[in-house]
Amino acid sequence: MNIEIANRLVNLRKSNNLSQEALAEKLGISRQAVSKWERAEASPDTDNLILLARLYNISLDELLRTEDEIPRPEVEETEADSTKTSENESGSGDENEEYVRVGFQGIHVKNKDEEVHVGWDGIHVDDRKKDENVHIDKNGVYVNGEKYDKTWFSHHAHFPMFLIILIAYFIIGCIWNAWHPGWLLFLLVPIWYSLVEAIEKKNAHCFAYPVLAALIYLMLGFFCFAWHPGWVIFLTVPLYYSIVSYIHGVKERREGQDRKNWSESGEFPSENSERPGESDEK
Repeated sequence: MNIEIANRLVNLRKSNNLSQEALAEKLGISRQAVSKWERAEASPDTDNLILLARLYNISLDELLRTEDEIPRPEVEETEADSTKTSENESGSGDENEEYVRVGFQGIHVKNKDEEVHVGWDGIHVDDRKKDENVHIDKNGVYVNGEKYDKTWFSHHAHFPMFLIILIAYFIIGCIWNAWHPGWLLFLLVPIWYSLVEAIEKKNAHCFAYPVLAALIYLMLGFFCFAWHPGWVIFLTVPLYYSIVSYIHGVKERREGQDRKNWSESGEFPSENSERPGESDEK
């Protein structure tokens, strides 16, 4: 009970020249119950509140009002400030929090530098240390906000990988009753299509490595009961993209140096290539 209401009950009882025993007798309750109300350790029920209001000849609103005693704006502001402070403190703690969570929503792995989520909505990898992120969902693959493919399952539709996996899943389920963990086969679908795309585009960023990591982790857990330390496999996700980015950067620098050398020497990789300024002379 609010301490102001408890004090009001004390004042009302004394102003009506009633002791705790006398009030308890009129209400048909124990003196200890009245004492708890006045110490704000308990609250009267609805029936007792009505009896108190009738006994003191006041309304329930007057009995329970707190506007005069409690300045609402200041309290709300104080509570908001304390809530904000607690949120900031908890937020700062969450940034450094490390955990592995496996549930119906998916798998979530987080440490101070990376965060990986594998769920029904797709694959999400955030490398806060390098400010890089990879998101794979039904809309496509996004690396640092740049879209790398058009759709999730429409690539290379000439090869019915999904249909093959679906048939294999039903065969395994019907013959060996291995519906679980046979569903792991479906993770091969994005792995296959992303691998083919990565080979065609010669871009390892296109490969759905987080899905492969999730498949390995689930297999370790289901077949070897190695959920821990199997979760460590997710820590290789940012490592994979870091290595790919490094190799890509080295390749671009090498190509840039080759173009610079060709420009300085006047030698070009093909006979049909034009020298700088040649088109202008023509």
